[in-house]
Formats: sequence, structure tokens, C-alpha cells
Amino acid sequence: MMYANVNPADSASSFGIGPYTADTGGVKENLIYSAADTTANTSPGSFNLVIENTPKGYKQVIPEIESGGQKFRLTEEYDAVGTTEKSPLDGAWKEIKSYTIKGKDTTVNNATQFKTYYAGHFIFGHTWADSTKKLHTGMGYGTFAMNGTNKVKENVEASTYYQVRGKIFDIDIELTGADEFKQTITESNGDKGVEIYQRVKK
Repeated sequence: MMYANVNPADSASSFGIGPYTADTGGVKENLIYSAADTTANTSPGSFNLVIENTPKGYKQVIPEIESGGQKFRLTEEYDAVGTTEKSPLDGAWKEIKSYTIKGKDTTVNNATQFKTYYAGHFIFGHTWADSTKKLHTGMGYGTFAMNGTNKVKENVEASTYYQVRGKIFDIDIELTGADEFKQTITESNGDKGVEIYQRVKK
């Protein structure tokens, strides 16, 4: 599972990712990584959710969350938006390498990034440090469609970054077996952004 959100007012965002287990009326989420604004956590723990189906989707309740020394109850309602389409990208992925190519120059990017694809939708979330070593969190969400086996079109509906919100990206995909792929975005000026992912296992 993966969640992500962004506050449109200031673009502050957060995300989390990890495996989950489900039974009648409940879900247990076991996060392996989460981040919010300028902080990240590599061992954020588990949450027990009470799930109730609704006509448009479901309602989830986390009975007790502690934050800032206070405990509170969190209730969220979701409408279903997925499709029944399947793709070889479906699942959760962790970026293992990222670099930018400008002419003859290649620059390696340092970030922690996760991405999920499922039911015609995608989410990415990442953290990166600026020159002062201050951490930043970013995310993006939208729909995607495969074009054959080596191209994907992503429509970014929401993001921390105004530069990509509402934009459509045509991405070249190179699958290396079932558990690794490389994506390449080529800009109009010929610059390329390359990201390599491995599947996140339970």
C-alpha cells in the first residue's frame, strides 16, 4: 500500500509505503518508509484500520494515533477511482538509481523515491536534501496507460510541484524481468531523466 497527500495552499506533502494484511472488517498497514515536509522515518511502525464499505468506496478509521504528545482518532473516506486494467508495472517500486543526461554530461540524482502503479493510477513520493542538507518531501498522483510494452503515458493530476501538475508525460519503459524497470523521460531539448526501479517485496 501507498498513500500520499499534498496541501494545495503551500504544497506541503507527505507519503508512506509498506505491506499490509487484511481480514474481515480490518486492515493492518506496516509502513517501511514515511515522510512529511522536512522529516522522514525509515521505521514508522504499524497501524490497525477499521474498514467500512460505502456506496462509493470505503471509510477507514485509525482509532488511536499519537502525534506531538497527543492522541487522536483519524477517520477518512475514499471514493473508488480505479479501473480493471492490468499492466506489467502494477505494484510497488523503489528507485535504486536516478540520473540526468544533458548533452555529454551525466548527473546522478540523490533521493529516496518510491512509486506505485495499480488499476490505471500511479503515485510517487520522494525525499531529497538541498545544499544545506535540509530534507524536502515531494509527491505526485495521477492516471497512466500503457502503450504497448515499452511506453507509458502519465497524466499528473496532483503534485507538490506546480511544474508537473496537469501535465502529460510520455515515458519510455524498459522492463528487466518482472522485478526491475527503467523509465526515461526525454525533454523537448533532448535532455533525459532516467530512473531505475526494483519491485518492493513483502
